[in-house]
Amino acid sequence: MKYLHLVWASLFRRKTRTVLTLVSIIAAFLLFGLLDAVRTSFSQAGQSANGAARLQTGSKLSFIQTLPLSLAQQIERVDGVKAVAYANWFGGAYQDPHNQVFSFAVAPNYLDLFPEVAVSDAERKAFIGTRTGALVGEKLAQRFGWKVGDRVPLQSNIFPDRSGSKNWQFDIVGILHATDKKTGGFFDQMFLLNWKYFDETTPYNQGAAGWYVTRVTDVNQADRVAKAIDALSANSDHETRTQTEQAATASWMKQLADIGLIVGSIMGAVFFTLLLLSGNTMMQAVRERTSEIAVLKTIGFSGRSVLAMVLAESVLLLMLGGLAGLGLATLIIPAVSAGSGGMLNLPSVGSGSWTLGIALMAGIGIVVGALPAWNAMRLNIVDALAGR
Repeated sequence: MKYLHLVWASLFRRKTRTVLTLVSIIAAFLLFGLLDAVRTSFSQAGQSANGAARLQTGSKLSFIQTLPLSLAQQIERVDGVKAVAYANWFGGAYQDPHNQVFSFAVAPNYLDLFPEVAVSDAERKAFIGTRTGALVGEKLAQRFGWKVGDRVPLQSNIFPDRSGSKNWQFDIVGILHATDKKTGGFFDQMFLLNWKYFDETTPYNQGAAGWYVTRVTDVNQADRVAKAIDALSANSDHETRTQTEQAATASWMKQLADIGLIVGSIMGAVFFTLLLLSGNTMMQAVRERTSEIAVLKTIGFSGRSVLAMVLAESVLLLMLGGLAGLGLATLIIPAVSAGSGGMLNLPSVGSGSWTLGIALMAGIGIVVGALPAWNAMRLNIVDALAGR
């Protein structure tokens, strides 16, 4: 663009105002990159090839409602079911209530349904054979300095033992390793405890399971198998809802919080504020240059040329700040994931996020520059030079 030097000079005519506006734009697009990564992380849950072959069966009423343990044998007899396991949320915390641990009581064959999790045969055997045995994720063990052979106390925020105490003791017998860090990284943070110990120790769960995990023989028959499983408890006091792993994870998250809605609401508020801020900046910038714009027209610049330069200035302002913000998000996200000790496994800013971000930069730039550009194009030379 042959007039880029004029656009650049106009943009930084008031350096302090421009820099402050750029900082606001950078902050907005940095937040956009981070929140979009959070949204993408939750939306990708359960989308792995292994996850596609698994179904989750929970209560139709609420995910906190339990199901009878006898349902496992009925599910096993459904045509198309390869294996069934069950689990229940334990709700453990280590040393401090803020140190929440993703802890679950699981059936002996639970890990058979998750080939993306590696654990040695000796550790599997020790887990099944040790009543108080526990398998912990690699990242979780690193976080608290645990190792095989350690005796670990956990406080359950849900289940007391028979004495009424919520303090439980577990012996670490093995370490879980996620073979695919992108889709199975959650297992690096898990704490799995022996189902028999859990079921026999707490009086509030005997003969009940939180949910069932089913591995199907043919992914293409998953819908039919899901309907057959739900038919087993139709019109009973424990009706079920069976979904794919991805759908079940999304449903579970929505019962806690609608991540998409939250992210969308925050970004809507951020960009609306950004629209007002950058719009005010452009209006002031063009108003201050009324006489200069009149001079440009006097020496031969057409109204359309002036309009194009003002729009280019507005879009350039948004592009500079937006690209810097998304660039910072690209650098910060890996650091956030690493700093969380594996608790957060955020994807990097992908091509989709960059495309959407650039479209937003251009769109907002055009919107906030449209009115001042239109006014500049229609500016009367005589009135402008006369100060009217």
